[in-house]
Amino acid sequence: KQLDIVVANYGTNDIGILLGDGLGNFATQEIFSTGYDSIPYSLVISDLNNDNKLDVIVANHGTNNIGLFFGRGNGSFEEQFIISTGYESQPYSVAVHDLNNDTYMDIIVACSGLNTIDVLLGFGNRTFTIPYKYSTNNNSFPLSLAIGDFDNDNKLDIAVANYDNKSVGIFFGYGNGYFTDQMIFFSVSSNFNPYAIAAGDFNGDNRLDIAVVNYDYNYVDIVL
Repeated sequence: KQLDIVVANYGTNDIGILLGDGLGNFATQEIFSTGYDSIPYSLVISDLNNDNKLDVIVANHGTNNIGLFFGRGNGSFEEQFIISTGYESQPYSVAVHDLNNDTYMDIIVACSGLNTIDVLLGFGNRTFTIPYKYSTNNNSFPLSLAIGDFDNDNKLDIAVANYDNKSVGIFFGYGNGYFTDQMIFFSVSSNFNPYAIAAGDFNGDNRLDIAVVNYDYNYVDIVL
């Protein structure tokens, strides 16, 4: 199996595809534009339309949208299909998961400009619901997402790193694509600016834990 690399080039407003040969070597980057002043910050790979071909989903911070690049299965992609996340939403990161167990992939977006996370439920045919917005509270500046079952009820939840109000919040899922209001899972009044998060069972107790990158203070917090 020959793995490839996909990068978000926020300085040149495009994504780059580097095809691998399986030996650690990669072809010259092939560029796909995300649009003028789009400032793509984050991307994720998934099969959005159930054609067994990988697609690229990118958060375009500068143009307030997410871009979908549907794959042809040969390393090339169609032109970007855009879904708006709203005026001044400034999407910062994006995640993909099947949130409602219908076998179709759904999209979750951290919108730093509006202090929300957006959930777009997929229909498996390149179409999605309009973004349903969940508040992360005023002046929270959500930057990063982690998807997992944090309360062991077999329903997916969404964790979010809120940079400006120094907290990690969780939206607990109902299993149907809808979620509770945010519950603050971890908060520190000082020396804590969560920039990125990841979920995993770090201590072997069969419960998900959260690792948090503390951007301004140069360390990683582990919340068990």
